[in-house]
Amino acid sequence: MIPEHAIMRLRDLSDPGNIPDVPVAFVDLSNGDGEAILPVLPPFPVIGLGPCDHPLSARLDAVLEPRFTPEAVFRSVSAQPLAVRVVTQLLRMVPQLPDEDALNAESLAYAALQGSEAHRRWIAARPRSGAAAEGRVRLLREDDVLTVTLDRPEAGNAIDRAMRDALHEAFALANADRSIARVILRGEGRTFSLGAELSEFGTTTDPAMAHAIRCATLPAREAVRCAERLEVHVNGACVGAGLELAAFARRITATRRSWFQLPELAMGILPGAGGCVSLSRRIGRQRTLLMVLGGRRLGAREALDWGLVDALVDDPA
Repeated sequence: MIPEHAIMRLRDLSDPGNIPDVPVAFVDLSNGDGEAILPVLPPFPVIGLGPCDHPLSARLDAVLEPRFTPEAVFRSVSAQPLAVRVVTQLLRMVPQLPDEDALNAESLAYAALQGSEAHRRWIAARPRSGAAAEGRVRLLREDDVLTVTLDRPEAGNAIDRAMRDALHEAFALANADRSIARVILRGEGRTFSLGAELSEFGTTTDPAMAHAIRCATLPAREAVRCAERLEVHVNGACVGAGLELAAFARRITATRRSWFQLPELAMGILPGAGGCVSLSRRIGRQRTLLMVLGGRRLGAREALDWGLVDALVDDPA
């Protein structure tokens, strides 16, 4: 159940001193508050319930869409209230920032959550298992086309440190060689990518050092610079860091069996592989926040409707 004081009217937001301290506020957009004055939003997410075309809906952090229920969102937010505040405030900033500054802001926000008690608890509770063999990234140059293939199918193409560094180098190569007209990113096997290699979480314990590493080696830093030449072919699961990287592409195709998910909130963190930037640019900050807060899978058809992918295909190649 949602506490009654977490459901508000737009006019309730006109006096910040009267806004209750809740993990999330739901605002009824169906009661004719079209002339309400919306001040600076509180530090937690404000989510609209009702019509998306309300005059003030664009000012809110999100407007609830079908298959996202207030109850499910409230449970998710209540489980990780501090991480939700950080990602909400970050997504309010990203649209106004150039790509490089937006990636810096995301990395700093991610670093703050890396040091949080909630994330440390998740790491401590995570089942210990040996990682699969070190991953690799295959490159194939044919005329003016560079194909980049995630090649760790036995681990669902989870991106480990070696793959991260190789992806950074691959996109840097594309940026250095302007004779490369197209860059195609794909995954080997029946899974595009299950995201970052979970066994590596917590290996860099200093958040400031982790931020410095991301500034130097995050694939998104180079991918964003060749985004207009980048095409992604998705087959199967496209999760976490895999989705965050793919979303930079000019064009994304997916098979009908594909699905998409951002699971980071349950870990006490936010999408930190560039996703707060790439997804905001592709589907808007409101739907990006819904994906983060909801944590659920989007099927291929829904992803197409949202503009997360550009076309559904039978062959992933």
